[in-house]
Amino acid sequence: MPDEKVHTEEFRINGEELIAKVKQLLHEGNVRRIIIKDKDGKTVMEIPLTIGVVGVLLAPTLAAIGAIAALLTEATVVVEKAE
Repeated sequence: MPDEKVHTEEFRINGEELIAKVKQLLHEGNVRRIIIKDKDGKTVMEIPLTIGVVGVLLAPTLAAIGAIAALLTEATVVVEKAE
């Protein structure tokens, strides 16, 4: 929707907490995009979410996030949410 308001939130977490945080955000339901950045602020992964993307479609994405989490000691998760 063109009139939809979007705001962002940022969370600094360690690599071990990355998957749990992403799963928590996915369960909230109003998330439009998740961006994972390394400690230097470089984007490592960007996950666009559309209405109706659930379960089986997210499994490969969560596996990729797990691999990224193993490599990162610190990460910033940027979340775009619809109001």
